[in-house]
Amino acid sequence: MIPFWLLAMAHLLTALAMPFLLVGVINRTKSWWAGRKGPGLLQSFHDLKRLLGKRPVVSHTATPVFRLGAYVVLVCTLAVMACVPLLGQFAPASFAHDFVAVAYTLGLARLALMLSAMDVGSPFEGMGASREAMFGSFAEPALFLLLGTASAATGLSSFADVLGHLHHTPHYALIVLPLLLALLILLQTEAARVPVDDPLTHLELTMIHEVMILDHSGPELAAMQYAAGLKMTLYAGLMATLLNPFDPVLAPAAAMATSVGLMLAVAVVVGCFESLMARLPMRLVSPYAWLASWFAVVAAAVVGIAGGGL
Repeated sequence: MIPFWLLAMAHLLTALAMPFLLVGVINRTKSWWAGRKGPGLLQSFHDLKRLLGKRPVVSHTATPVFRLGAYVVLVCTLAVMACVPLLGQFAPASFAHDFVAVAYTLGLARLALMLSAMDVGSPFEGMGASREAMFGSFAEPALFLLLGTASAATGLSSFADVLGHLHHTPHYALIVLPLLLALLILLQTEAARVPVDDPLTHLELTMIHEVMILDHSGPELAAMQYAAGLKMTLYAGLMATLLNPFDPVLAPAAAMATSVGLMLAVAVVVGCFESLMARLPMRLVSPYAWLASWFAVVAAAVVGIAGGGL
């Protein structure tokens, strides 16, 4: 049986490294579809290292809230990673109903991001903050409904337990697909990926996340970009845990290898989405984000009809 501290260290290293690998796999998948070589797997790491060495340029209208917001977003996102299972049914800071704390900590990060965007007085960044608030209001109920469904199915209450023990429920095969689809939509919404948003766009009228960080530069921009990668790792980890049948305490090597492989597979799926479909028109983003809630409702209906709890 693997010691707790060693498993916690593996969790920490995975959480810190996977944002770079996931972005790299997505970019290489998009390059493959486009018929070109594309950037290296760790190009985002080199980009962030370059940003850390630059001096930030700050608008004369900005207050300390502007620069502080980037670090609040990063710290909040790092904090929630301790409660999120990435290597199977294990999280170092797991506790009962920890998903409530995770959701509200992510909400605090969203609030800091929006305040930081509005602090510079740019109408475009204010528009992006408004969109972030609206789409966040669609994502959060879907996450609570999804986790509530998993909790009702297992009779457990922590992130790691409800997703890690879902394999042992009699209706796992019926609810795993709608839960995976809901998590995929939440990943695309929260991590600002196509078809909800496009991290490469430069047209302010169609941007959501990127328009809010237009005035950030240097280390603050690096913090924002890394936090976005961490969010993507968070949801990819939840999807991997949902599919990973191995217990990291009893079979650590199999659990870790399976989880990392599944997270990289999620990155390939995201890259295929971004290669094969365009960004949705703004009027269709809200219905698409609502789909996550509807998939969670389908899973909840199955659990309700079949009877929840182990």
